[in-house]
Amino acid sequence: MKMKAIVLCCLISAVVFFVGYEYSLAWGKSEADKHTQNIGVVSIQKVFQNCKRNARYRQEAVAEQDRIIAELEKLSKDIEAERAGLKTLKIGSHDHLALMKETLEKQAKLQARQEFYKQHMELKDQQWTEGLYKDILQETSELAKQKGLDLVLEKDEIELPVPSVNELMMTIRTHKILYSGGCLDITDEVMARLDAEESEK
Repeated sequence: MKMKAIVLCCLISAVVFFVGYEYSLAWGKSEADKHTQNIGVVSIQKVFQNCKRNARYRQEAVAEQDRIIAELEKLSKDIEAERAGLKTLKIGSHDHLALMKETLEKQAKLQARQEFYKQHMELKDQQWTEGLYKDILQETSELAKQKGLDLVLEKDEIELPVPSVNELMMTIRTHKILYSGGCLDITDEVMARLDAEESEK
């Protein structure tokens, strides 16, 4: 009887050991899978280039630039016409001095407008870029939570060759993800969410 109890205890211990071992292997595997599958990537560059908001903004920006160029060209032609008129007037005469003053004022106005429009367009581009980037981060965060992702990385898309050695070194220094084959690419889904918002507007 004592022998049967010892054998039974040994069998129970063996069963518990093997069940525990199998469970630990399965748990370790599921944890490994969890860590490889819970990382996502997004190509910010692709979203910026291909989203509907970019197409609309670029169209509006081109229209505004065309209007600015037309305005500056008209002012420039007026200045050229007045310069030609100056040559027909006697130097130092009342009419000559009045036209020279008007021409120089228009010249200063042209330069001021050129500088203003340059800074205006740069600031507008910056604000638009910041706004879109902020929305990409928000959509990425919401999508990552829905999909149970623990981490989302930016997936760079490098175009080689680059124009200069300085740009090449900058690319090498800033390109952090060399391979993302096991990660979930949510770029198209992020872009689809942004495009849906744009369509609603």
